[in-house]
Amino acid sequence: MAKVERLSDRAEELLKEVNRDKIPRHIAIIMDGNGRWAKKRYLRRVSGHRKGLEAVRQAVRAAKRLDKVRFLTLYAFSIENWKRPPNEVSAIMTLLEDYLCKEEREMLDNDIRLRYIGRIEDLPESTRAELLRVAKSTEHCESMMLTL
Repeated sequence: MAKVERLSDRAEELLKEVNRDKIPRHIAIIMDGNGRWAKKRYLRRVSGHRKGLEAVRQAVRAAKRLDKVRFLTLYAFSIENWKRPPNEVSAIMTLLEDYLCKEEREMLDNDIRLRYIGRIEDLPESTRAELLRVAKSTEHCESMMLTL
């Protein structure tokens, strides 16, 4: 197995406290509050979504490091999210495409398979194409499944 990329110092500290006997095989995370996080800090909402992607990176790395998590599911974009301002939706889709492109190598190196569920036909063509491409390139990976 390839070495998992470094976690934040805080995540490293938290992992030391985890009872390794009580780690679930499947963890599901609802990604919510990124826009509110940014607003509280007087930042643009897209800054919150960027920060949310960093949290995703840390969650994937931590789950992989724990070595007992086989399934990590991220609920990332609901039907209601399409009602957001078009520039925010576009920014989220661009961030997703960038994430997939940048993280593909780490997924492959760490034997992480990407899967997707939901109405991908509603996604912009470029976002859907990148999602399908990375899912195809990781379909042989077996140690952990990341589902968006």
